[in-house]
Amino acid sequence: MNCRKCDKIFIMNENLKVKIHNLVTNPGVYLMYDKAHHVIYVGKAKNLKNRVSQYFLRPQVGKVMKMVLEIEDFETIVTRSEKEALILELNLIQTYYPKFNILLKDDKHYPYIALKKNKDPYLQIARKKNDRNTIYFGPFPSSNACYEMIDILNTIFPLRKCQKLPKKPCLYYHMHECLAPCINVINEEEYAILVERIKRFLNGDNKEEKNSLIEKMKRLSEKLDFEGANRIKKMILSIDHINDTQRVEMNDRVDRDIIAFSSKEGYVTIAILTYKKGVLLGKNTITAPLIFELYDDVASLIEQYYLNNELPKEIIVGDDELKRILDEFCDDAKIIHPQSGKLYDILLMAQKNAVEGLILHFQTARLEDDNIALIERLGEILHIATPYRIELFDNSHLQGDEAVGAMVAFINGLPNKKMYRKYNLENIVKKDDLLSMKEVIYRRYHRLLEENQTLPDLILVDGGVNQIRAANEVLLELKCRIPVFGLFKDQHHNTKGLIDQNENIYSLDSDQKLFFLLVRMQDEVHRFAISFHHQRRSKSLFSSPLDDVEGLGEKRKMKLLTLYGSVEKIQEASLEELSQVVPKEVAKRIKDKLDNISVK
Repeated sequence: MNCRKCDKIFIMNENLKVKIHNLVTNPGVYLMYDKAHHVIYVGKAKNLKNRVSQYFLRPQVGKVMKMVLEIEDFETIVTRSEKEALILELNLIQTYYPKFNILLKDDKHYPYIALKKNKDPYLQIARKKNDRNTIYFGPFPSSNACYEMIDILNTIFPLRKCQKLPKKPCLYYHMHECLAPCINVINEEEYAILVERIKRFLNGDNKEEKNSLIEKMKRLSEKLDFEGANRIKKMILSIDHINDTQRVEMNDRVDRDIIAFSSKEGYVTIAILTYKKGVLLGKNTITAPLIFELYDDVASLIEQYYLNNELPKEIIVGDDELKRILDEFCDDAKIIHPQSGKLYDILLMAQKNAVEGLILHFQTARLEDDNIALIERLGEILHIATPYRIELFDNSHLQGDEAVGAMVAFINGLPNKKMYRKYNLENIVKKDDLLSMKEVIYRRYHRLLEENQTLPDLILVDGGVNQIRAANEVLLELKCRIPVFGLFKDQHHNTKGLIDQNENIYSLDSDQKLFFLLVRMQDEVHRFAISFHHQRRSKSLFSSPLDDVEGLGEKRKMKLLTLYGSVEKIQEASLEELSQVVPKEVAKRIKDKLDNISVK
């Protein structure tokens, strides 16, 4: 097996040949071992022979090729069903933590509000539901959300605050926020009323408590106790905030999770909206690097999530393939793929959260890194002086119309927006990407040279070898020496590294910190170019390349544009991602249409 990317050859040993020949067609699990006999990957298969043999008998690239080159041996465990294989796979992953498996960063349990039902009930945070003498509410998306809710409850309801009763009443008793069981005997009926009110409050029925706080705030204001009134006002605002986050409600009061995903540059983000009793409690997002197939990795993350979190009655997904995979795993939950209605609308909200979560990940990932050290490393990789000043270029147009060019500058690894530049491109070049690149490069550096301004240490273009050569031609004409490289993408349109005009590839596979820095730079120039392009064509938005896509009506088109913000972002989305929003056959037509035109 040849590996074009890394110029390595995988030579299968005799032991592997014999094992592959004797593989069975049953469902089961397989474990891959390296030379030190460490488990480096665990996988499941409906047909072990078909699945395992394809690693060795088909050409591989990227992470799969990297793994195959390390495989020295493998073993299989036959199971009675694919479901058994799935459960065994997850158990083995949690046992061995193989380096090539996609894993959640930790196995934390999301927090619950726990109401202790002992003689004098009190509230606390719990990570597990394992006490019969406790009523649990949640789970909540974060500990902060839990603590905020407990603070409000403890202020409104006069429950016991101390886990160990003191010998005399504390400050909470004098503030009328505790019944003081340390000195008083409280009957069970009074506690039962409090517990019932707390249940109603946590299920979204808090109008009575809010009105009571408003009256209390007025009384404190009349007494000129403005500090106390302000404290109550903050509580009222917190309740309003909680109500806002729970505004999307389902009248059926069903526990359900709404799940959507978004992928980019070899990473995937899953957004899980959690509904309890029909009320939206919060959101969990999981971002992880993709290892193999998108659906397999997404399903693996979801399955790991439910190992540590309670299965709801329903799980809503936007894709038939994901539904099929989860149906095998989630016996106790109904998996639903809605095509319309309120669940579909909420699914779109989950999809938007996934898209925004992935964008946020790339904007914030590795922000704590030493940017100077990273650009020094970049200079070493490219064999150039440290590029303290980097300028990036991108062009944007829609089938040649309203063509623009854009340049962003990074100094010491940070964006310098004062140096950003926009270029309106002439009609003669607007339909030619290479001529557009030449014009922008010429105008930028001809002016810098004329005004005797500082030149950058590195130019990065968002394109292939031809774009690099076009830029170098102009720089040669201007007698200007600046290194030019392009951001190199793989067959899945994921950024892999840099490339020069001689087609030499500078891979970033082993340098994730530098990878994130370059992706942030690439996203910034693309964002700047698209925003300028939108300004240019804001008066001509009545037509769109989506207009004549069969099966894509105005409602679906508006949903896509609302979700992604632009035709350019729709073009960047994968077929699997679009299939969560529109039917798969319509998603295919969209991809076919947009892949055959330039919307940049």
